[in-house]
Amino acid sequence: MNHFFRVTLKRSLFTLLAMFVPFRKWIGELEDNRVVKKDIVAGITVAMVLIPQSMAYAQLAGLPPHYGLYASFLPPMVSALLGSSRQLQTGPVAVVSLLTAAALQPLATSPESYIAYAILLALMVGVFQLLLGMFRLGELVDFLSHPVVMGFTNAAALIIATSQLSKLFGVSAEQAEYYYETVWRVLVAISQDTHWPTVAMGLIAFLLIGYIGRRFPKVPGVLVAVVFTTLVAYVTGYAASGGAIVGSIPSGLPSLSAPTINWAVASQLLSAALVISLVGFMEAISIAKAMAVQTRQRLDANQELFGQGVSNIVSSLSQGYPVSGSFSRSAVNINSGAITAFSAVITGLMVGMALLFLTPLLYHLPQATLAAVIIMAVIKLIRLKPIKHEWNVQPHDAIVSVVTFILTIIMAPHLDKGMLIGVMLSLGLYVWRSKRPHMAILSRHSDDTLRDAEAHILSTCDHITVLRFDGPLYFANAGYFEDKVLGRLAAKPDLKYLLIDAEGINEIDATGEEMLHELIKRLDKMEIELVFARAKAPLVSMFDRMHLTELLGSKTQFRTRTKALSYCWQNILDGDMCDRDCPRECPLNFNNDPVLLTKREPALRAADQPAVVGTGRTD
Repeated sequence: MNHFFRVTLKRSLFTLLAMFVPFRKWIGELEDNRVVKKDIVAGITVAMVLIPQSMAYAQLAGLPPHYGLYASFLPPMVSALLGSSRQLQTGPVAVVSLLTAAALQPLATSPESYIAYAILLALMVGVFQLLLGMFRLGELVDFLSHPVVMGFTNAAALIIATSQLSKLFGVSAEQAEYYYETVWRVLVAISQDTHWPTVAMGLIAFLLIGYIGRRFPKVPGVLVAVVFTTLVAYVTGYAASGGAIVGSIPSGLPSLSAPTINWAVASQLLSAALVISLVGFMEAISIAKAMAVQTRQRLDANQELFGQGVSNIVSSLSQGYPVSGSFSRSAVNINSGAITAFSAVITGLMVGMALLFLTPLLYHLPQATLAAVIIMAVIKLIRLKPIKHEWNVQPHDAIVSVVTFILTIIMAPHLDKGMLIGVMLSLGLYVWRSKRPHMAILSRHSDDTLRDAEAHILSTCDHITVLRFDGPLYFANAGYFEDKVLGRLAAKPDLKYLLIDAEGINEIDATGEEMLHELIKRLDKMEIELVFARAKAPLVSMFDRMHLTELLGSKTQFRTRTKALSYCWQNILDGDMCDRDCPRECPLNFNNDPVLLTKREPALRAADQPAVVGTGRTD
């Protein structure tokens, strides 16, 4: 026993230590100069997109633009070194920025407290992700079902896009309690006080980003739009005419310091931190998986969660806010030829260079340009076809998507509540569906297979019922199973054998086991025998542990339905019942089965000699 614990402890420590050095798998490839050159080119290309994008996302989060640069300096490098994906680019992203703003706006009372809470939130998100990765709980993200994510993402994209209207039209409006009220106030302001130079600047940015993206996809259209509109704003005196610009950005790298922890605020941020942790990781891992298909690399979800967690902690320590994997920048990275995660290290270093030397050049950058950058980035997140597809596959999933979408819009800025309700609705509908799993009465089809009698309009035997249950037998559907069986007994008063095709039953809980116990006793009093066929090995083991095997009798468990049916048919009462009641047209086709016919006479003389018992394996 002591040896076992020592071995287990060593393995656990080795696994933990290995999480800190995943880069050992690719760092040796940097000895090849061609790999280094490709990674450097890709890293610089991504930085050209990241620098303006991060500033825009920081403003979306309600922060000054340079905090986006702070969150783009160390986090991409840390995530690259500690994650499992070679091409994933980490940093500020639209959805996480919106969630950050939604979490902080109700709490912050001043710009200083807002910044402090954003830094604290990054720390909390990082700790959540770090612990989930270390304890290998990455599967928790599976609770965010695709319909929930689709509904939330569409709503978030719409909220993000409309939140930039005031910057695009150069107006201001007082913030209301609910987001849709704020949008209405902005629309009223637009109808009265539109600033046309701002509109023109935004249109120029839209046209440049869209045109370059279509005609020259390898050229960073965002960077071109930023440079061009900044020059136009400088030359034309855009700021003097009332146009909003970025203004002064502090030069220099962010200072490294631990955030101030306000426990009262931290307790209020817990739900938001958890949502951002899961949503951010889900976004990162889905992007990483998509790229892994192209590169055929192996991903470790828990390692990626660990890397994302440490990068968020580092973002907090370097004055940044919560970060995640970026779809657009990761796509730029892999399309630019990145081979290893060294490209993300280059990206981070380029952002550091920009902080040291380039911030004065961004003084005249129009706010309308940053608004255009955000809208062009998130507009691709609005997708309706997947919801239509969900309706065709499973209407319940489409309902979850639509409800999550509507609730997220209505409850904004409390976005976490919309998502949490969507998760609960998704789980509730799953339980509701599993409460009524498909249950079929089987009979012999003309092609000599057993099929659903109701679906194929087949007659059924009065003495033997073959029932297939497609799902786990647990507390939510045990009563449904029992009701179906009792209904069958009422419909077939001459029933002698109830044969359960158990191939679809993978699990039985305590409620299901208790129901089976009582059902067996009830059937026994009615002189009806319960028979199981095709039960899988785990289910047979459950029967043994639950003492159901003793209650059933080992002779009533069979490997195949054919053997089970043979047993039932051979033991039908008194020899001539089938000939008397079902002449020539038995729905189970026994009278026309030459194999069974040869067994019939001996079976009638010795009905207590059943077929050999199976072990639970399927056909």
